[in-house]
Amino acid sequence: MNIIGIKTSGSTKLLLLVGLIIGFTACDNQEQAMNHQEIVRSPDGQLELLFSLENGVPHYALNLAEQKIVSPSRLGFEFQKMKPLADHLQIREIKRSSVDDEWETVWGERRVVRNAYTQLEVSLVEEEGDKRYFTLFFRVFDDGLGFRYAIPEQDAIDSVRIMNELTAFNFTADHSVWYQPCDTTVDSWENGYNSYERLYENKKLNSVSTLIHTPATFESTEGFYFSIHEANLTNYASMVLTQGNPNGLTAGLVPWPDGVKVKTKVPMVTPWRTIQVSNRLAGLVESDLILNLNEPNKLSDVSWIQPMKYIGIWWEMHLNKSTWEAGPNHGATTENTAKYIDFAADNGFGGVLVEGWNPGWDVWTTKPNFSFTESYPDFNLPWLAAYAQKKGVNIIGHHETSGDALAYEKQMSDAYGMLQDNGIHSVKTGYVGYVKPEGQNHHGQWMINHYRRVVELAAQNKVCIVAHEPIKPTGIRRTYPNMLSREAVRGMEYNAWSTGNPPEHTTVLPFTMLLAGPLDYTPGIFQTDLDAYRKGNSTHSTLANQLALYVTIYSPVQMAADLPEHYMNNPAFQFVQDVVTDWEDSKLLDGKIGDYVAIARKARGSEDWFVGAVTDENERELNINLDFLKAGEKYLAQIYADGDNAHYETNPMTVKIDSFLVDNTSNLNMKLAAGGGQAVRLKIASPQLANGKHVASF
Repeated sequence: MNIIGIKTSGSTKLLLLVGLIIGFTACDNQEQAMNHQEIVRSPDGQLELLFSLENGVPHYALNLAEQKIVSPSRLGFEFQKMKPLADHLQIREIKRSSVDDEWETVWGERRVVRNAYTQLEVSLVEEEGDKRYFTLFFRVFDDGLGFRYAIPEQDAIDSVRIMNELTAFNFTADHSVWYQPCDTTVDSWENGYNSYERLYENKKLNSVSTLIHTPATFESTEGFYFSIHEANLTNYASMVLTQGNPNGLTAGLVPWPDGVKVKTKVPMVTPWRTIQVSNRLAGLVESDLILNLNEPNKLSDVSWIQPMKYIGIWWEMHLNKSTWEAGPNHGATTENTAKYIDFAADNGFGGVLVEGWNPGWDVWTTKPNFSFTESYPDFNLPWLAAYAQKKGVNIIGHHETSGDALAYEKQMSDAYGMLQDNGIHSVKTGYVGYVKPEGQNHHGQWMINHYRRVVELAAQNKVCIVAHEPIKPTGIRRTYPNMLSREAVRGMEYNAWSTGNPPEHTTVLPFTMLLAGPLDYTPGIFQTDLDAYRKGNSTHSTLANQLALYVTIYSPVQMAADLPEHYMNNPAFQFVQDVVTDWEDSKLLDGKIGDYVAIARKARGSEDWFVGAVTDENERELNINLDFLKAGEKYLAQIYADGDNAHYETNPMTVKIDSFLVDNTSNLNMKLAAGGGQAVRLKIASPQLANGKHVASF
């Protein structure tokens, strides 16, 4: 500030001096209000969040052990018919807190989850005008960062129409990214904002040409890994990632038909934006950050929620052995379902999925007209439900909506009431096709709320959900543990009627979508060559690979997806009978994204461990350390390995079964064929075996 050419008296000089001092002080205070920095560290001190207000614009940055992960990235909103809430802001209030506790899962990858974080709560207000305000919440865990926006109730804001969320993710280099493309340029319901059934791609970030679905996983040349996703997706649009600055991304939101992204009222909160980060791949795979950012279980009674393995009238339709619609080859008949129930009961499976039981399948792709309370004449639901229960098995219902969510909502109350009346505690939902209401997207706010209404209504009727064509998992399973599993990727069915999934596909999933939650991938195809029904098609895997998927791809409900006759008299079927679906603990033993993965899981309520390893199209050898086993105990390792000369294309079904005594000082040498795998059960050896070394059979 310069004062030039002013003539003053003595008293006037004094007043002017005081005014200048006050003016300089006000400017300094205003500058401080518009510029501010806060630092928050994780409980172990390794992860560091930096929040800054720079000229009234909020930013955040993230460092791991002094390694820059996210460089300063802006935050804020743009609205319809309302000024942005993104700049000319100042600090209103700052709060700090911390939490370190544990909670127990109803089911999951581990029984006990540690929830430890430091929290920074920053309330920001506009410096002028309506003085609108909002709050940013940052939670810094040892395994990553979660942050969200909250707009409280206030006079200046009522209805909110979000056009853009300005959340940015600016990185320090052009990292390698594994992602599912979200291609909105292709006019198909299977693209863009409606499906996750695309193969994963791996590119340098700056060469990606489409939007990116989350979770997206990044690998840096500096040796760290991170994954961007969201948690607790509630009454909001799903987040995709769009190219921002070089080496940067911005949060995109799936729109309503009129282009608005989110329609709501205050008070409101957004989902948590998450960055899981570690200098080890195991740090990502073993992270519980997504779950910890969701609300605790809301269901007082969970006795009816049972993890299990199941079989079903499903694969035979994909093979064209039978049909969904009624006719001479109808799959879902009373007689055929009873046979599946008998097989399930005889082999220890908890459920039988039945697709094609209800009218509407003859026109479902052209003019959907499904009934969810009426059976085809050759399917007796009440009798089959009772017969299954007598055998200790449960029917798993099936509701294919063909994307017509409006028609489904009109029937849901009666449909779920009927399931409860027949003692059916699980249903698989499906949404193949364009969404109705017209113009809505599977991943938009309207459908997000629909999926939640389904889960809540199902819980009221003691029914669990396995969702296909779903919204991606964001940890809601903690709040509603009846939300068991989702498809959310290209599953096994693609191998039956398309070019299929390449061998590397299942080596990518544990490091991408499975970071978000369990997947209903439907493994266990023993007849990997599908020529008998689908000439030229195959699973692009060995049989040992199919066994290992029960461990490497997590779900609390796992399907033995093949035809029952393909399991008969096959000794490898013993592993499918033995493996469990609910775990005390889970560990990544070894892996490289897109190449191979080896995972160990401990059975809940048992000392048994199961190990699964799969590889891509390249054969490889892994040396697995068993130091996770209980010290001082001998274990019987029951091994299902690729046979000699196994190869996913030329010799896929040969399996070598053997057993050895091991302990926590042992190493397992795994030889994996191309497209192959290995599955291992480790159980404490009986006293009579404890002094031996090699066991020929089991």
